[in-house]
Amino acid sequence: MHKLEETIGYRFQNLKLLETALTHSSYANEKHGQDAESYERLEFLGDSILGLTAADFLYHHEPKLPEGRMTRLRAELVCETSLHKVALSLGLGKYMRLGRGEERTGGRERPSILADMVEAIIAALYLDGGLDVARRFIMDRVLKDAEITDAHRGADYKTELQELVQQQPGQLISYELIGESGPDHDKRFQFRVSINGKAAGEGTGRTKKEAEQMAAHAALEALRK
Repeated sequence: MHKLEETIGYRFQNLKLLETALTHSSYANEKHGQDAESYERLEFLGDSILGLTAADFLYHHEPKLPEGRMTRLRAELVCETSLHKVALSLGLGKYMRLGRGEERTGGRERPSILADMVEAIIAALYLDGGLDVARRFIMDRVLKDAEITDAHRGADYKTELQELVQQQPGQLISYELIGESGPDHDKRFQFRVSINGKAAGEGTGRTKKEAEQMAAHAALEALRK
């Protein structure tokens, strides 16, 4: 844990918070709650702190952007892909605590788990050191290298995907709600976009429209590789 503290750049007063942020539910279930709580509650809190910090960043750095475009841009800045990159830079895979089954199925490299743990670490920093500590981590690790180009400012990924795909006649794009989670005041929606019935990308957002946009963004990235 002390090695990870050095990488993060913060010394915890309550190291248990950091341990919890790295504990997957599979590990906690195997231990039957004995000295092991999963990161899920921390992730919930960290997600809100991350969203607030990203919104504040955009509000002050992009004063001419309307609400709809800021919403899409915020989703892109704090999406799973972005947080997965942060997790890799911190080397979180070697620190996480997993159950035997999750370990066998590759949980240590799974982007969704790694991204969730970044949000949990943000919450741990907030609870241990306050909002300024958490915000400093977010600015240094998540938003420091954010490139907000003119293309991003006006991004409409659904339209962009449609224009790209329809360069070939007869192509059909469809969006499907494949999951939703969270309480009513903080819902998360997950959408899949398909091209001619074949899955092309998935995305998550706080609204259905935002989730569709992120799914389209994922499909565009995949098509351009």
